[in-house]
Amino acid sequence: MVYQNELVGRSEEIAKLTKIIDSPRAEFVAVFGRRRVGKTFLIKSLFRNKFAFFATAVANMNFRGQLQGFNNTLARYFGGTHSANNWMDAFEDLRTCLENSPKGPKIIFLDELPWFDTARSNFVSALEYFWNSWASDQKDIKLIVCGSATSWLLNKVINSRGGLHNRVTHQIHLAPFTLAECKEYFAWRGFSFDNRDIALCYMVMGGVPFYLSQMETGLSVAQNIDNIFFKAGAELSNEFHNLYAALFKQSDLHTQIVSALAQKAKGLTRNELLKALKIESSGIFSKTIEELESCDFIRTYTPFGKQKKDGLIQLVDFYTLFYFKFIKENKRRSETFWSSMQNSAVFSNWSGYSFEMLCLHHITQLKRALKIEGLQSLPCSWSAKTENGGAQIDLILDRADNILNLCEMKFTKNPFVIDNDYAKALDEKMDLFREQTRTKKTLMRTLVSAESLKPGPYTNRIQSLVTLDDLFK
Repeated sequence: MVYQNELVGRSEEIAKLTKIIDSPRAEFVAVFGRRRVGKTFLIKSLFRNKFAFFATAVANMNFRGQLQGFNNTLARYFGGTHSANNWMDAFEDLRTCLENSPKGPKIIFLDELPWFDTARSNFVSALEYFWNSWASDQKDIKLIVCGSATSWLLNKVINSRGGLHNRVTHQIHLAPFTLAECKEYFAWRGFSFDNRDIALCYMVMGGVPFYLSQMETGLSVAQNIDNIFFKAGAELSNEFHNLYAALFKQSDLHTQIVSALAQKAKGLTRNELLKALKIESSGIFSKTIEELESCDFIRTYTPFGKQKKDGLIQLVDFYTLFYFKFIKENKRRSETFWSSMQNSAVFSNWSGYSFEMLCLHHITQLKRALKIEGLQSLPCSWSAKTENGGAQIDLILDRADNILNLCEMKFTKNPFVIDNDYAKALDEKMDLFREQTRTKKTLMRTLVSAESLKPGPYTNRIQSLVTLDDLFK
């Protein structure tokens, strides 16, 4: 039933979907995630031609067009003529066809589900009736739905307060690839990139499979980035607006929020964000924040020593960060813009921050390298202002065993060197942290370095070391 030879990575999702299809009950599975992350590809590659019924909606098609496409798909799968004039009749036709199908699991895949729901079409009501009145009682029915319009899928299906309330038996949030999955993908395609190359690629576009698919063998990472984003007519030159418009039906507020957050690396409080947007707090604002977080664009977190009301909202999507930093205002730049930036101070500053974000996205791997994978720990950050400027720690692991890992993250070309000035700065930062937070916990300095740590007289300032290679494991 399951075909994995076309798939790279996704081992957890494959195992979960396989178990669902083999379960002894009816299943209603909602697969969601950001645009270009590979939702449709996963389902189609996993089950190939084993669908009892597979229909996909069409963007910007009206009610009659969507219904005609559904009827035509019924005819292809089951034969005969199907001419339902409304969604209730269309789903009744599907029920009749399935009842007359051979025994065994019947996988029904409705792709781009939100696009079926045109104005006044009553599509959702018909889907509710189909599931509640019949399909949910059929042990062999396995209904899988997905779509790029994540806000619709969350509101109308997964978190429905109507007839589909609590009807979804499983939800699968398909996240971008990890570094390890990216490495597997590039090896599968015949690239010779090393871990640093892959990390640089990730720091620009994250682990979004479609973006990675635009890379060409024989070109460096920098040359590929130029071709994908900066070359005239580049494939992803208009991706920003397409991305948010595809995910969210009313995307103006979503793009305004990420635009405001892009101006503050460590994030803004809710009140600061509202002030920046010049709007009042509302249910719509709260829902928009939830939708952005569900698609991995932002995260909310509480800095160390602060209360929940002081929590920060931070932009964490690699592509969006890269867009605001380099693409939005640079449309007239050279087609080799990114290649020419590689030895600049701007590149160095960007890569330092983006590497911090890379570490944040691989907390599980970082904890595994520290041998605390099974230990409850909360990632957070800390900053303090003083008369002399202040200090900040970008990543802290607040562990249940009374230890705080204070992480320093360095994306260097050579093994990192701790000299006298840096050692002094580390000591002053730790003293200020103890003074400001009054913590009684044990402090453990941790270095996360792209190129390890060079032995020297001050290396004892670091109690634990994690390398870039560890983040690939």
